[in-house]
This record gives sequence, structure tokens and C-alpha cells, in this order.
Amino acid sequence: MIRILMGQIKQYRRVSILTPVFTALEVLMEVLIPFVTAAIIDKGIEAGDMGQIYFYGIIMLVMAFLSLAFGALAGKYAAEASSGFACNLREAMYENIQTFSFSNIDKFSTAGLVTRMTTDVTNMQNAYQMCLRIAVRAPLMFICSMFMCLFINAQLSLIFLVAIVFLGIALFLIMGGATKIFTQVFRKYDDLNASVQENVSAIRVVKAFVREAFENEKFAKAADSLYRLSVKAEGRLALNNPVMMLVIHSCMIALSWFGAQFIVVGSLTTGELTSMFSYVMSMLMSLMMLSMVFVMITMSAASGRRIVEVLTEKADLTNPEHPVEVVPDGSIDFNHVSFSYKHGSGEETLHDIDIHIPSGETVGIIGGTGCGKSSLVNLISRLYDVTEGQVMVGGRDVREYDMEALRDQVAVVLQKNVLFSGTILDNLRWGKEDATLEECEEVCRQACADEFIERFPDKYDTWIEQGGTNVSGGQKQRLCIARALLKKPKVLILDDSTSAVDTATDAKIRAAFAKKIPGTTKIIIAQRISSVKDADRILVLDDGQVSAFDTHENLLKTNAIYQEIYETQQKGGGDFDQAVPEA
Repeated sequence: MIRILMGQIKQYRRVSILTPVFTALEVLMEVLIPFVTAAIIDKGIEAGDMGQIYFYGIIMLVMAFLSLAFGALAGKYAAEASSGFACNLREAMYENIQTFSFSNIDKFSTAGLVTRMTTDVTNMQNAYQMCLRIAVRAPLMFICSMFMCLFINAQLSLIFLVAIVFLGIALFLIMGGATKIFTQVFRKYDDLNASVQENVSAIRVVKAFVREAFENEKFAKAADSLYRLSVKAEGRLALNNPVMMLVIHSCMIALSWFGAQFIVVGSLTTGELTSMFSYVMSMLMSLMMLSMVFVMITMSAASGRRIVEVLTEKADLTNPEHPVEVVPDGSIDFNHVSFSYKHGSGEETLHDIDIHIPSGETVGIIGGTGCGKSSLVNLISRLYDVTEGQVMVGGRDVREYDMEALRDQVAVVLQKNVLFSGTILDNLRWGKEDATLEECEEVCRQACADEFIERFPDKYDTWIEQGGTNVSGGQKQRLCIARALLKKPKVLILDDSTSAVDTATDAKIRAAFAKKIPGTTKIIIAQRISSVKDADRILVLDDGQVSAFDTHENLLKTNAIYQEIYETQQKGGGDFDQAVPEA
């Protein structure tokens, strides 16, 4: 794990090395200042020598300025290194997520990925900065201060050793309990983020069903659970300060008592005792800093493991060694295809699908909810790989193609339409980056999107809010269809993507397809028979298997499922997968 995380330091190695170097120089100056202070008292003040006071005063002033300069440089480089490290972590995770297949993404919740790229990376950033500065500063300060104390008076230094052992044991017990709780705290962040994300993305549904109170209660539970764990952990850490103060004051009292006796007998000077007061404070504060470093590292270790999970996740779908770059035509063949989302689970979503679609044909797909319609078309653009059998496009197995080349020629308008913040033109050009305005206007006419775009004051420069919240469902669907048409694909898949469009507009779109893109293979998944009845053939799926694959007329004569769907919709009984109401 450490090797993978440290691999993201990259271009920030230099500043990562300079930070502890300047931190060490800063510590050296701070350690020497009390030693010079002792010289001022003993050789200047008590001896009444102003020359010595000026001499050592100037030395102390120079050391103070050097300490300030070294500290400022160490802080600057630490901030640069830690921020750069965090930036690289986020970029590396985001880049790897872009390679994930749908099955990879299914392993991580959206809230979990967001937490990893925000809270967890911030924890790693803070821990790295502490390691560069405090994890270097505290041990050096402790060792140097202890050495100076031993150098001044070894007998008096035994007080510090007893205090350090006591403080070390106390901090270990406090930290041990707190770090276990902090590990649980980060798991609660996922629950909290999931609650926020779900509520915000579905805010219209929440308000439509007047469920604000319920959502508030659900969020309050997640927030309260996080609050209780955080208070419990911070409550343990709060013991640090009183224990530290107890040890410091005890040391001061003991040092004053025994130090005074050493001064009386002449084995210790006043200046040396003063400097020892400074060194004991430095040692004890170093221990406190080390305890906080220990907590931060323990907390960040949990975050680090979560980040590494994303960084080391390998995409299930990869290009072959010598991929095919050109898709010759839009012919599609399913050769005894079976598919399961969880390989080896025995639960097949699709079973023994064996159909063949020539290039340029229009195929409708219809069936009950959960019968595998979307799963079937996802295999064509290789969003998932088959469990058994073979899916072929243009006469080649989809696993032989370069995935980018394949998906460029298989345009999919998914069931859940997504628009991004930007203008209408920006969204359309996802289909073709260098598309001209004329090309965009042409595909919008084919998708019947020009009808509403022309009514907007800014027309194609109209701003689309994030998620397309300022356009209707039908308008969003038509824009997504136009975006797919702009790719000029050899295969066009519409996954229930005209469900929010009225039947007249639906018919216009299908008529435009037949006229404008006759050579493109068109696969239309629909809930309405009116959307697929004019297709060359219609595939009827039932529980992941082919029930029938024929023309509208023949299916009405031979297929009971299709007959029931038709009769239900003709009688106005509702969606096809609902039972026909009794007379």
C-alpha cells in the first residue's frame, strides 16, 4: 500500500526532500537558542558584562531569524508537496475510474467513490504534511533536547526520563482506543454522503411525495451516528491535554526543587537551569506532537487502504493485444449468448440468445420489466462481456475490437438520459467534437429537437443546467438522440429513449431514421408497440430468453406474449407488463 501511495509523489519528490531538511535546520536553531540564553545569563547578566550580553544577544537574534526562515521554507515546501500529492491521488483515481467497466463501477458505490476522492484524500494530504514536518521535527527536537539536558546535568535529566516513560504509557493507552474508533468514523462518511447524494439527485421525487420529513430523519440518523463516534474518539483524545499538563507541571516542580539544590551546592548555574526548563518543555511537546502524528497516520491508513482499492482495481474489460480498429458494417450476431452480472453465481440474466441481424435492419425489442432488454444491448457495445457464447458486430467478435473504435460505431442512447452543464451545442458535440453548427442542426431535425430549440431565445447556445434540469424529459431524450446521431454510427441503439416523447413525435423520429440513416442498424427498445411495430423484425424477450423474433404481423398470429401486450395497449389497459384488466 505504501509503495502504491508513494508512487503518486512523482514531480514533488524534490520539495518532499527539502521539507525535512529545512525542518531539521529549524530544530537545530531552536535547540541552540536556550543554550545561548544560558550563556547570556551566566556570562553576561550575572557577571555584569554588557559586551557578552550584546555578543550572545546578536547570536540569538541571528539564530531566531534563521529559525524563522527555515520554518517558513519548510512550511512552504510541505504545503506544496502535500497538496501536489493529494492532486496526484485524485487524478490517478479519476483516471483509473474512467477505465472501469460497468461491472467495476458496480463494486463501488457513487458515495464511496466521492468520499475516497474528497475526505480520504484530504486525510492523506494532512498525514503526508505531518510526516514531512512534525514526524521529522518532533523526534529531532526530542533527541536534541534530551542530549542538551544530559550535557548540562545528567543527574537532573533523570526527572525527564521518569516523566517521559509515564507520558508515553498514558498516550499509548489513549491513542490505542481512539484510533479504533476513527477507523469506524470513515465508514460512516460513506453513509452520510450516500444520504445527501440520493436526496439531492431525487429531490423532485422527494417533494412530489412530500417525504422531506422522512429524508430529514434518515439524514439525521446518519449524521447522529457519525457525531456519536466522532465525540467518542475526540473524547479520548481530549485526555491528551490534561495528562500532558500534569506531566509538565510535575516536571517543573521537580526541576525547580532539585535544581535549586544543585545551584546551592554549585553544580548547576542559574542560566543552565533556565535552559533546562526550555528543553523539558520541548521534549514533552515533542511527545505530544508524536502522539498526534500517530493518530493521523492511523486515521490516514484507513483512508489509504480505501484509496488503494480504487488505484489497484483493474478494468474487467481490456483491449486485445492487436485490436481491430475498423468496424466494417452494422451486422450483429448473438451466437448462443448467456450472460450473468455475477459470474459463477448461476443466476443468468440472459440465456442462450441466438439471433442474427443484418446491417441496416431495424429491430424492435419488447418484453416485461427485468427480462434482460438493456442487458442484451449493453453486450453489443461491450459495456459487459458475455458469460458464454459470442457477440459479433461487423462479422467480428466484439472482444477483438479496440473498445474506443467499437463504441464510436455503436451509438447508445441509454434508458437514463444524461446531459451535462454547458450549452446545447456543447452537449451535442459529445457525439462529434468538431461538428459544425449545420451538422448539429441536421441531427436535431432528425431527432425532432429543433422544434423546441428554435423557441429558446439563445437557440443552440442555450445553457443546460447540470443533469438537464431546465429541460423536460422529452426534450432531454431528443437531445440525447441527436447527440448519438452526430456520431454517424453503424449501429444505433435506443434503450427506451422515446418513452417521454408523444406518439406523434416518436413516429416522426422513426420516419427520419428510415429516410436519413437507412444503412445504420437500428435497435429500438420500447414499452409501446406503436414504437416498434414498423420495425423489420421484433424481438420478444421473456425472462432472459428469446420468446419470438419475427415481424409485427406474424407475432400477432403466433406469439401469445406479443398478442397479450398488443391487446392490453389497444384496450388502454396500461403498460404491456401489467395484467389485462378483467371485463
